Amino acid sequence: MRLKKAVSAVLSAVMFVSLLPMKASADEWYFAGSTCEPLHDTTRDIQTEGVGNPLNFGERNTPADASTEEIRAINHKMTVQEVKYALYKEIDEHWDLISTRLGQPDREKMYALFLGLGSRESTLGEGKIGSDHETAYEDGWGVNSAHAYGTLQTAVTAFADCDPKFMPEDNVPEMFQYSFTPQNFYDCIISNHMGIRKILHFAEICINEENMHGYQVIRNSLKGFNTGWCYMAEDDGAYKTYADEICSMAQFYYYEGHLYDNVFTWTSAGGEMEKYRTADRWDWWGDTEPSMAPVEEKQQPVVKDVVGDVNGDGSVSIADAVELQSFLLGKTTELTVWKNGDVCRDERLNAFDLVLLRKLVSEADNG
Repeated sequence: MRLKKAVSAVLSAVMFVSLLPMKASADEWYFAGSTCEPLHDTTRDIQTEGVGNPLNFGERNTPADASTEEIRAINHKMTVQEVKYALYKEIDEHWDLISTRLGQPDREKMYALFLGLGSRESTLGEGKIGSDHETAYEDGWGVNSAHAYGTLQTAVTAFADCDPKFMPEDNVPEMFQYSFTPQNFYDCIISNHMGIRKILHFAEICINEENMHGYQVIRNSLKGFNTGWCYMAEDDGAYKTYADEICSMAQFYYYEGHLYDNVFTWTSAGGEMEKYRTADRWDWWGDTEPSMAPVEEKQQPVVKDVVGDVNGDGSVSIADAVELQSFLLGKTTELTVWKNGDVCRDERLNAFDLVLLRKLVSEADNG
């Protein structure tokens, strides 16, 4: 479940314009989708503040008690733009850790890198399936180590309590490791969280065990994400169609101004994409050294589903009504726990929720 402002939906529909060349042959196409306005406040300093979670994604995108079918239906409706901002929410939340481990101080390059990964794994949903993409499920629930879901195609191995024969990924204590349940595996926000955590799992091995430096840390972390093994390959062919292709697609998003719209590219796209497939493509990543230096990260908060508890303090009070009212009036752009503000449980936040919340506060005060 997520807050989706009606204006953004209307804007996306009205401004949909195909970007494919009118007379281009298929092998010249290298992106598709539509341009549209960014969802975040463009006066923000992205480098220091991030985009600010303009869609008010919570720690999960769907109710914890929803069925698999309900969760996937919600994910399926996401636009490419929403898929992108869902990724940014997790990157921003763990920015210091991700930046330090991967050696990338430029936040928009990190955004682009994960768009490249999402394009390689799920084509960012292509504007057709949102983040609702599952692979290697034929053997059964969690049986195959390649069983994966979501924008990044996060495998079951990323989760706690998965099959014990899989290699444990317990070396990223700074980020919460969710248990392997359908409600967690299929939630797109949790899937993104665990996908990013999985990259950092391999980064730790690259730095501490493989003694890698520079861009080779992220390059081989991506190889590990794909194959399960992050040792340095002797042949560049081991990187060509995955890690190096991700780097090329990342540069497309970064240089061509498509970080914040509905535009997407895909693996092996032709045409102008070739200009990013250079032998020195990883120079784009820069020369900041990845590090295992201590980073103080907050463990993922466990927020109870207390209807009306907008500020997440565990109770319903006038403070919750004040926070929700400020949000509805446009005085603030974020809620602490927006799903608890959806008192009507209709996946929207509006005046009806505020009316019911005030009633809950009154009952609590008189109870």
